Amino acid sequence: MPFPATRLRRLRRTAVLRDLVRETRLEPGDLVYPMFVEAGLDGRTAIASMPGIDRLSIAEAVREAGEAAALGLPGVLLFGIPAHKDHEGSGAWDDEGIVQLATRAIKEAHPDLLVIADVCLCEYTDHGHCGLLRSDGSVDNDSSVELIARTSVSLARAGADVIAPSDMMDGRVAAVRAALDDEGFSDIPILAYSSKFASAFYGPFRDAADSTPAFGDRRAYQMDPGNGDEAVREALLDVEEGADMVMVKPALPYLDVVRRVKDATNLPVAAYNVSGEYAMLKAAANAGYLDERAAVLEALTSIRRAGADIIITYHAKDAATWLQ
Repeated sequence: MPFPATRLRRLRRTAVLRDLVRETRLEPGDLVYPMFVEAGLDGRTAIASMPGIDRLSIAEAVREAGEAAALGLPGVLLFGIPAHKDHEGSGAWDDEGIVQLATRAIKEAHPDLLVIADVCLCEYTDHGHCGLLRSDGSVDNDSSVELIARTSVSLARAGADVIAPSDMMDGRVAAVRAALDDEGFSDIPILAYSSKFASAFYGPFRDAADSTPAFGDRRAYQMDPGNGDEAVREALLDVEEGADMVMVKPALPYLDVVRRVKDATNLPVAAYNVSGEYAMLKAAANAGYLDERAAVLEALTSIRRAGADIIITYHAKDAATWLQ
């Protein structure tokens, strides 16, 4: 007598049944598309370490944002490459800075698309660190927090829908919340990069944004990859300070942290599928080692399954196309 089919095998029998009982769903509305906008650029410039991703002029950023919206993506995350960098990163809080100008242009063209503004100084400083430096080369936390708050207000004034501080300075969420409230932006939510690890997977991003530190590294203010408990504590501190959403970055090497942060905070959790994760899958697919569509959708589904409500990913446009 043949062994009877198990309950699970019966439910896997057809594609319709498999879809009906699927536990984790991935949809375009779960994905946010990061974009690099460069001052003074005419058109777009390819980023060699991130095939398919370009630095964009403001006009191209508006066009790209429109494509994202048409694919059902709810929002974009903006990073800026300024025309000039200085020791303080003054381009970050300039009301006519590249991200401020791009935000206004995108919101005018696509008012229903969310613009999430990354807030950090590393793309704007000539030394590549995320804050102001003391004479000994270490980062001055408190003075850096003042500039992060100033930058946040400038971006809110430009029309950003969400402010996302990524600098990992202590106390910056409370300072940003207070600054936004004082300037009449109490309705603007904060997406805090709460559990941001000092990761080897940021290399292509640093090429894209010209933000590689001129000396040293960021381990003094980003997290040790071995510290899961600390990641949860950092997220809870940001919630205490007023974060409306929290983020784990990177995503795939830290799926356990995504789950723990989701359980601990009970808030919307974003996971950033970072540049190195994108570049790995692209390189493997281009070499013929794996099927890009299947691998990307499996990876993104795993991030959702771990507990992420929002996935920030350079695969967003491709994934949205495949999912449709």
